[in-house]
Amino acid sequence: MQLQSVKLRRNAMKIIFSILFVLCAAMAWGQVAGGVLTNQPQVLELPEHPQHAALHEMATEQPLVGGSPATYSYAQGERPLWEFGPVSDPVPLGDVARAYRKQKLTAKKAEIVFEKQGS
Repeated sequence: MQLQSVKLRRNAMKIIFSILFVLCAAMAWGQVAGGVLTNQPQVLELPEHPQHAALHEMATEQPLVGGSPATYSYAQGERPLWEFGPVSDPVPLGDVARAYRKQKLTAKKAEIVFEKQGS
């Protein structure tokens, strides 16, 4: 009985190795013979569009939301910064860290602590 199982294993290994060899050979052949390109340079020719830069009228304005075409206005000049609101002074990062640490120490702690019981 053991002799047959040893022969079966050998035959199975031979079959597996031969299939693996055929697959590897086919992949190697596909790499070599598959995509052979010539080493001649190919000049790229872009199609010409002579009317690309020609003058023409623009389309009429169409609103995205609906309704009548919205009018817009613009102005030239400079506005002073004080018109845009107050500018806050930057707070140093160390002060932020100290305030956070102080807030964490004074925060309310849990009154009930559950501990794992049993297994």
